[in-house]
Amino acid sequence: MSQTTVSRVNSLPARLVRLYGGLALYGAGIGLHVESGLGNDPWDVFHQGVAIRTGVSIGTVIIGVGALVMLLWIPLKQKPGIGTISNVVFLGLFADAAILLLPTPQHLAFQALYVVLGVVSIALATVLYIGAGMGPGPRDGIMTGLVRLGLSVRLGRFLIEITVLAAGWLLGGTVGIGTLVFALAIGPLTQLFTRWFPLT
Repeated sequence: MSQTTVSRVNSLPARLVRLYGGLALYGAGIGLHVESGLGNDPWDVFHQGVAIRTGVSIGTVIIGVGALVMLLWIPLKQKPGIGTISNVVFLGLFADAAILLLPTPQHLAFQALYVVLGVVSIALATVLYIGAGMGPGPRDGIMTGLVRLGLSVRLGRFLIEITVLAAGWLLGGTVGIGTLVFALAIGPLTQLFTRWFPLT
């Protein structure tokens, strides 16, 4: 890759496209999982559970939880960036739009397709918006903050996700085969996409 090409890829407009394109794609992935009815990723099990209990949309819960989670950044000494704020504001809006626009599949084959497309979308979206280098999402920031305190990335992520998964399930969020597929596939798929969209 030439120096000129690298400069274009790392320019502010290109980074903004990666950021907001990634957030839109992430919202679509959430919508696909929710509409599949086969189980959400851990955070969205929690978001859905809170939405069921409060009567507001999942997107509204995503925005509210994101803002509250950022308060935990203070003792962890994490600093937000424009990507962090954008994640809080826009991810829930994109998720609600996807849930509104996507048809609900009635056949198991299409439900399974939604799960697969949802995991792929979220993996690619994660690489895009993190690769923009404009700050992690609020939920990612908790994990990196715990890592700074001495926990491994694997343990930090496990503790966070098992906590929100259990809480979301108790609140009525959907846990199922889609949740398991997400847990098994999200890491390898994210790693795969970094070959085409490097994080640095």
